[in-house]
Amino acid sequence: MTDGHDGSGQVPRRTTRVSDGRAPVSGALAIVLAVVAVVTGFLILRSISDGGEQSLDFDGNASSASADQAGVGDDAPDSTTDESIATLPATTTVPALIKTGASVIVANANAVGGSASAMSRALETGGGFTMVDPVNSSATIGDLDVSVVYFDSTAPAAETVANSLATVLGGVATIAPMPETPPTRDGTLNGAGVLLMLGNDKAGKTLAELAPATAAPEVAVTNPPIVADTTG
Repeated sequence: MTDGHDGSGQVPRRTTRVSDGRAPVSGALAIVLAVVAVVTGFLILRSISDGGEQSLDFDGNASSASADQAGVGDDAPDSTTDESIATLPATTTVPALIKTGASVIVANANAVGGSASAMSRALETGGGFTMVDPVNSSATIGDLDVSVVYFDSTAPAAETVANSLATVLGGVATIAPMPETPPTRDGTLNGAGVLLMLGNDKAGKTLAELAPATAAPEVAVTNPPIVADTTG
């Protein structure tokens, strides 16, 4: 408040300066906000120091499992099984039997009389081979426990026919080129390219008994040829 005088002798007027009252309120509000900020900061710092890291920790196992399930990367294996794909049974391919191109001769190299003639007829009528009259084996050979098949290496189809013959007989342990002198009684083959030395293992048996899977149906022979049995 100030005194004013206008020089006229009148009573002096008092001029009162009225404050708007905002300055004290603003100061108090600033103090309150500062206190709140300090307290809030203290609480935040305390929360971080007491275990705030736990709230930021990710579950490693969960993230790994998610990555595995998602199949991260183009190289991730596809473990999905397509049940619509049918499983086919395994098949076995049997080589075709070649029975032409070389004739076959049977030599009796066992202790069963007439077995070479019987096998020769069976191989011709039931086996489909071209046969030459049977003979006896060389006297130096004696009886064989296991049959042997020889083929003429100079005849183009002889080895193939020899392999087919072994298959029809249910397997032969030895298939070999013909010796320089064939092991027959007279040392000849009568024009045959394949020689079966019929041993005791296959003598007196039918083709169905030796190899059921490859044996042809039995063929009835009404008038079988009469062959002089010189093969024992």
